[in-house]
This record gives sequence, C-alpha cells and structure tokens, in this order.
Amino acid sequence: MPTHVARLGAAGLAAMLLAPVAHAQQQPAAETDKSAELATLKAELAAQRELVDKLMRELQAQRAKIDRIEERRDEARPVLADKLELPPRADDLLLSEQRGTGGQNSGAPNNSRPPSTPAPAAPGPAPAQTAARTPAQAQQTSVNRNQKDQRPPEVAPLFEAPGVLTPRGKYILEPAIQFGYSSSNRVALVGYTVIPALLIGLVDVREVKRNTFTGSLTARTGLNNRMEVEVKLPYVYRSDATVSREIFTGTAVERVFNTSGKDMGDVEVAGRYQLNNGGADKPYYIGGLRYKSVTGKDPFEVVTDCQTRCIGENVTGTGLPLSLPTGSGFHSLQGSLTWLFPSDPAVFFGNLSYLHNFKRSNVQRLVRNNIREPLGELEPGAIIGFNFGMGLALNDKASLSLGYDHSTVGRMKQNGKNVPGSVRTQLGTLLLGYSYRFNDKRSLSIAVGAGVTRDTPDVSLTVRMPLSF
Repeated sequence: MPTHVARLGAAGLAAMLLAPVAHAQQQPAAETDKSAELATLKAELAAQRELVDKLMRELQAQRAKIDRIEERRDEARPVLADKLELPPRADDLLLSEQRGTGGQNSGAPNNSRPPSTPAPAAPGPAPAQTAARTPAQAQQTSVNRNQKDQRPPEVAPLFEAPGVLTPRGKYILEPAIQFGYSSSNRVALVGYTVIPALLIGLVDVREVKRNTFTGSLTARTGLNNRMEVEVKLPYVYRSDATVSREIFTGTAVERVFNTSGKDMGDVEVAGRYQLNNGGADKPYYIGGLRYKSVTGKDPFEVVTDCQTRCIGENVTGTGLPLSLPTGSGFHSLQGSLTWLFPSDPAVFFGNLSYLHNFKRSNVQRLVRNNIREPLGELEPGAIIGFNFGMGLALNDKASLSLGYDHSTVGRMKQNGKNVPGSVRTQLGTLLLGYSYRFNDKRSLSIAVGAGVTRDTPDVSLTVRMPLSF
C-alpha cells in the first residue's frame, strides 16, 4: 500500500511539473495564427482602398466629360435656337424666370446686381456627396453658367434705352412718369446808342419758365434670347409762363403770358439686338433702331399769338403759341449702339446714337383769325448723342448708377437754307439713378438729371416701375 501511494504521488508530481512546459509549447502556435489572420485583413483592406481609388478616378472622369458636353450644348443652343426656332428647354425656362423684368435704360427691371467674379473651385466632393446632388442643383449650375455667359449685366437705368434685353416669352409692362423744369432769360435791345452808356430805343426782356410732365406706358417682349421689340405710348402735359415787356411799345409794365397744353405724345416703336455673347471682363454690344411718329399735337397746328403774320410787316402780338404742342411734328429715325462692360463689382456702359429728322414740305403756321402763314419746306437738324456711366450693386436688390448724357442738335433749314438765328445747340445732363428689386416680377427705378448747359432743362426726374409677365 505505501508503495502504491508513493507511485501515485510520483506520477502526480511529474504531471504538475510537465503542465507549464506543454502550455508554453502551445502559446507560440496561437500567436502565429493571429498574425496570419491580421496580415490577411490588411491585404483585403489594401485591395478595398485600391478599388475605391479606382472608382473615384472613374467618377471624376465621367463628371469632367459631362461638364464638357454641357458646355458644348450651351454654346451651340443659342445659334441653333436662332436658326431652327427650337422650343425652350427647362434650363432656358428657369433662366427666364431668374432674369426678372429685363429692363435701362434703361434700364432694367430687374435684378440690379451685376455678375460677380466666380469663386475659386473647391475640392471635389466625396462620392456620397456627388450622388446626393439633386437634379435641381445640377440644373441651377447650368442656369448660372448660361446667365453668366449670355446675359448682359443689369444696372439701374439712366437713359431711354435699357441695357438688358427681354428674354424670349417674357412681357414687360413699364409705366413711367417724367418731370422736367427749365428757365431761361432773354434780353433784346432794339435802338441805337449815342454814347456807350446811353441807349435810345426799346428793351425786350423775357423770362420763360417751363414745366413738363410726361406719363408713358412702355410694352416690350423678346422675339428670341437676342432680340426684343418695344412700343411706347406717351401722354404730355406742358405749361409755360413768360414774363416780358411787350416789344415795340414804350411801356415799362411787365406782363405775364401763361399757356399750356396736354394731349397724346409721339408714339415710338423700337427694336434691339444683342450682337455678341460677351461675358466676365468681356463687353456686350447691343444695336438699336427707334422710330418716332407724329401722333402728338403738331407745333404748326396750334394758334400763335400774332395778328395776320408772325414775321415781316404788320406784326402784332407776342409771337408765342396760345396752346402748347405735345409732339415734334416731324418723323424721325434713330440708330444706336450700346455697350456694357462688367468688371466686378461695377458695370461700365455707354451709348452712341444718331437721329435723323425727315423734312416736311408746304408747312403752314396757324395764327389768329384762322389765318395760315406759309413757311415752305422745313428740315430740323440731325441729333448726334452719346452717353456713358457706371453701375454699382449695393446688395442683391439695390444698385446705384452714375452717368452723363450729351446731345448735339444741328441747325434747322428752311427751303434748303439755314434759318436766320438758328444755331447748333449743345445739351448736357448729369444723371444719378437708383434701382430696387422687390421680387422677380417688380422693381422700381428713379433717375435724377441736372442740366450742365444753358439750353438743357435745369432738372429732370424719372420714375419707372417695370412689371414682368
């Protein structure tokens, strides 16, 4: 029995001593298996990274190809639309909605913010972000590109002709009111001098104050994205007050001669065409043609305050009209070229124009007692004009414009000869304009002018409110 116990104790002791050795032999084998598994996972991760990089490169290549196709399509569509009269696509319709009321002198109209310099390109988005872009966002990107490349910038209108054309399918209705005030003094000496300080004869002193109110309704629409037509219907109210001493009389009493007139003005029809695409730091050129009718009250149909005649012998009266005309009495045609140059944040603009007045034959002036005084053939002088200015966006809705307008009026001819006393006249006006866009369909523009030459109205004020449909 003791021998058996001794044998068991020896066997247990041996097992206890050999167990740590066996455990130590199994541990290196387990660590080797984990290292192999980790290496496998790293290899799979590297393969996945290579696959993701490959997909991103393919996606960027596809995006670049789509952008090139869109650019070529946008460049080719205006030409095809003009030649083939293609129907408008979704991008064009959305662009038309964003263009607002279009209109100047014009204009216009209007989103008054000039195009801004494009921001630097941001790093390409991750694949998940690219996939998340909605069709509306992609369409908006295309619209912004078209608007920057093809649309002239909009500025606060100062002059008659707007700089921004009306897009195809849009209708602009522009009610406006204009006020002008001018005053002039004239001194005429009729007699002879005995010594330089002594005059024997008559002195004719006249002071004339003129007020003119013109209300107009202008309608224009775009025939295509490059051409628009316009019709203007004016209504004129005028009043003159002349303070004078009646000529050829010895009285020193001053008298006041008041006269006024109101009626339809001369209806105008105009067309404008954008000659080039322009763009950022590239000028836009717009050609225009305007025709003025004779629908207003003719200056030769109003009664003049003369007895029998206004010139020559047996002349009595002031020689002033008893009622004022509201039209010029002559058909005229004007050609113009307007340019706009965007240079963020300002827009520079200008215009050159030439107006030709068509002559009239067998003109007769109406005087008192319903007597007609023949004047023969009359031809007003041509008018050469130019203007220039700068527009600046104050924010997304408001803008400010500064400009100068100048016109040279030629001498009038009667029966082929210059009328005695007729001289070339220079008209210069400094202009300041404001524009505020309430929404995409309605805006308000105000322009104030100050005359810098004696023949120019002292002050003028124009208020426009273009409405888009």
